[in-house]
Amino acid sequence: MAQTIAARNVKLHDLKAKFGLQRVEAESFFQEWLGDLPELADGERQALDRLKRNYLYLLEYPVMESIAKMVVLSPLLDLAGFYEPPFRVDGEKDVRVSAEDEGEVVQGSIDVLVVQEQLWVTVIEAKNSELSLTKAIPQALAYMLACPVSDRPLFGVVLNGSEFLFIKLVSGNAPKYGLSDVFSLLNRSNDLYPVLRILKRFGSLLAPASK
Repeated sequence: MAQTIAARNVKLHDLKAKFGLQRVEAESFFQEWLGDLPELADGERQALDRLKRNYLYLLEYPVMESIAKMVVLSPLLDLAGFYEPPFRVDGEKDVRVSAEDEGEVVQGSIDVLVVQEQLWVTVIEAKNSELSLTKAIPQALAYMLACPVSDRPLFGVVLNGSEFLFIKLVSGNAPKYGLSDVFSLLNRSNDLYPVLRILKRFGSLLAPASK
């Protein structure tokens, strides 16, 4: 009988051992979050400034996963245009990942949004604002490895409300992934500006796949 691992409990070591997953540090691997980013309109910047003010006010209280989704994630996806054609957004779904060599299964219920089966937006269950993003990276990669689309790069976003991290995965016999820098709402500058620009960049890459 195949062993089953809850996706929330999977470790990067598990994915490396079972799927040959490798991390790539070179900037050339994940340039989508660095260059050729769209500019933001004044209205978008004003909306992001308001979003940051709202979140920092709410940070005085425990920020639960549902609050992070409502206050931070949903407005960002709206500004990025992911609620409009040609994009299709799916909600929670069960995902199974099988390892061919030992028949191991990683499964769990994804509680995030999936855009065009190429962008995973993962909100970790933050009972307080100090829960590290590293808790969500293995889970997001496990779901991305389960995607049937293997001929194009896949992208992910993990956030705990105040911090954002982007992921790129290239599938294959030896899948490879890269990570962006961490963007934080606790910084003096508004890091939601680059976060939205990166999301818009991803949108320009995903849109042709839906036509």
